[in-house]
Amino acid sequence: MAVRRTPAALAAVAATLLLTGVPASAHGAPTSPLSRAAACGPEGGRADTPACRAAIAAGAAVREWDNIRVARIDGRDRERIPDGELCSGGLSAYRGLDLPRTDWPATTLTAGARYTFRYRTTIPHKGTFRFYATTASYAPTRRLTWADLEEKPFLAVTDPPIRDGAYQMPGRLPAGRTGRHIIYTIWQNSDTQDTYYSCSDVVFRPASGGAASAAPTGRSASPPASAAAPRTVPRAATGDRAGDPAAGVPVAAVTDTRTFPRPLVVGAAAGVTVLLVVVVAMRLRRAGSVPAGRPCGVRNHRAGRRRIW
Repeated sequence: MAVRRTPAALAAVAATLLLTGVPASAHGAPTSPLSRAAACGPEGGRADTPACRAAIAAGAAVREWDNIRVARIDGRDRERIPDGELCSGGLSAYRGLDLPRTDWPATTLTAGARYTFRYRTTIPHKGTFRFYATTASYAPTRRLTWADLEEKPFLAVTDPPIRDGAYQMPGRLPAGRTGRHIIYTIWQNSDTQDTYYSCSDVVFRPASGGAASAAPTGRSASPPASAAAPRTVPRAATGDRAGDPAAGVPVAAVTDTRTFPRPLVVGAAAGVTVLLVVVVAMRLRRAGSVPAGRPCGVRNHRAGRRRIW
């Protein structure tokens, strides 16, 4: 009986290795206009800028650029997220993103023009995106507060389509603004209890008609064409079961942005090796079996008799 159970046990071990080799993923952040977390992240191309270096030194988990989320907000953003901590979502792991600076990587836009917002996703969810713009009195030398934002979003989109690894939402930029501003994005999930927060620094130029440009100031913040986009994996509900992290605590792991994550490759290789061992062992066992009724050729050491199968 123990021999029969061995292949099943080895198969279970192989399955476990395969599952544990798959890295956890997070969820997303704006890339058009470019958010602070995405700009300073592994693929943002701006990690060596003074603003990103200062943010990382102050505390910004930019490897988890797509994970600024808080559980159980339920639409009470202005009550739950403190003034001065809007860009970090009130999470200490991202407090460096709240630094008031005039040199954050920014996207140049045309006020009042049409624009397609892109929110890069690593795990798709259902929910509503709300985009807010800072008021004319906003000063980038101060930490962002709720009073710096318009009361109502200038764009709200529910369950937009995903194309090329990002939610794409056409809309129109707010008019009557020039200079440095922030577009504040709130993504409230409807299939989990999570809400995501992002700050995108922009520079508005006067309206001249036509569609808005999306050229980040300085070096391009878009990843190179050869860079692989984070994989989109099936949705996994979080934050809606007993025992989940309390509100104000990040609730996902780092997204692996490599094309073939090493843990996945190692786990898969180990699983395949174990399965091959199982197959070979079963074949050898089957080939070496003795037909019923034939003497096995091994004497019973106590009785001195040959055994019969």
